[in-house]
Amino acid sequence: MRLPSPLSRLFGRRQTRPAGRDVLQRRFDATSGQRGNATFGSYGPETLAGSAVIARKASYAVENNPWLNNGSATWVTALVGAGMTPTPQHPDSESRPVVQAAFNRWAAVCDLDERTDFPGLTAGAVRDMVVSGEAFIQLATTDEGLRLRRIAPEQVDIAQTGELSSGGRIIAGVEFDAEGRRVAYWVRPVDPTAIFEGYAQPVRVSAADMVHLFKPLGPGQVRGISWLAPVLIRAGELDQLDDALLVAAKVAAMFAGFLIDQNGSASGFPFEGIGTDSVMESGLEPGTLKVLPAGFDIKFSGPQNAQQTVDFAKLQLRGIAAGLGVPEYLLTGDLTGANYSSLRAGLLEFRRRVEAIQFQVIVPQLLRPIFQRFVTTAVLAGEIDAPDFESNADDWFACEWIMPAQEWIDPAKDAEATATMIAAGLTSRRRAVAAQGYSVEELDAEIISDRERERELGLSFGEAKEAADAPA
Repeated sequence: MRLPSPLSRLFGRRQTRPAGRDVLQRRFDATSGQRGNATFGSYGPETLAGSAVIARKASYAVENNPWLNNGSATWVTALVGAGMTPTPQHPDSESRPVVQAAFNRWAAVCDLDERTDFPGLTAGAVRDMVVSGEAFIQLATTDEGLRLRRIAPEQVDIAQTGELSSGGRIIAGVEFDAEGRRVAYWVRPVDPTAIFEGYAQPVRVSAADMVHLFKPLGPGQVRGISWLAPVLIRAGELDQLDDALLVAAKVAAMFAGFLIDQNGSASGFPFEGIGTDSVMESGLEPGTLKVLPAGFDIKFSGPQNAQQTVDFAKLQLRGIAAGLGVPEYLLTGDLTGANYSSLRAGLLEFRRRVEAIQFQVIVPQLLRPIFQRFVTTAVLAGEIDAPDFESNADDWFACEWIMPAQEWIDPAKDAEATATMIAAGLTSRRRAVAAQGYSVEELDAEIISDRERERELGLSFGEAKEAADAPA
């Protein structure tokens, strides 16, 4: 009898199943387009059943729905901003600027397609993660050195699934070995000149050369799920409400009049517009007068109160904002009724979410693997002199990632509070400077350079202020 492999235990593979029962059941409402599913299975099969369908719907919605477009852009801006900056933390202070300078040079030319730079590739990957649920970046070693290429999520063939003779398995385009470790991805090449996407045989790409970014929802998850999954149905219904209100407004703006012959004696005014089955074929236009036949009257349905409809639409927008995890005013741009306290309370909670995703998802899945591969490639190419790299690789891989600065709501109050915390020993300058999106080493070097330049030119901006603030 064949014992179950570690991979089948990892993914909970069933050896047998009841007849007539589907293995993959779609429990994401966004997959079926309707609400009301009462149960939810394990994340492995649930995400595989819905990921591709939801990704296509989300891509369409983001490109056509202004609220979802703005919501996804809000996440990308908050997570990446102008870019995430590495600060090498090698124990040797002289080695840190060498690694930093090498990375800065490489970051400007790292895009294999030569369309953007490292911050741009990072922003593109994060957008793919938000909209499609996952992002892929291929690490390619070329004659010019390490280069990065952004791979569309749909290129990783989700239909590629099967057993391998080695005891491993391919699941939705991701290959696992017998121990359940990711070892490769099966990527379909795409012809950029083709109008319609056709099927091309996938190519095996080693997992060491591929970065797969997605926010895990639960154990056993192989592919990512769009962040828009909880709000796709609600956003679609809001679009329908918007269309219905627009049609009602157009009809109400007609101001058409109808002449009714009460006793049928007005023979000089024939009935206008008799068509097939007595249906009036001619349409209404503003200022039109239509003659109706004797005995006929016309009435239009009265719509609901407009204010109630507006309140309901705002409620739907709040639901979309909650489902996306962004403050409502960042989704809609409506600051009505907002004040300093409410803005600060909403932003603090949102920033905690942003930091959690940055350091729990983006750094370990995207930034750290790329930085380590860059350092390894640069050392092997002789761009970084590291004679002890083989024995002390972790020292060269050590890096602190500086995230984009989170703008203050009230700069004067926030700056005063930060200065007070530093003076009281409740935080450090390094943490305070990092919160502004800078490296403390680079900032101190800039301050020293500015002071020296001021003295050479006979200027005293900082010194004059310190003298003015000093007690008599």
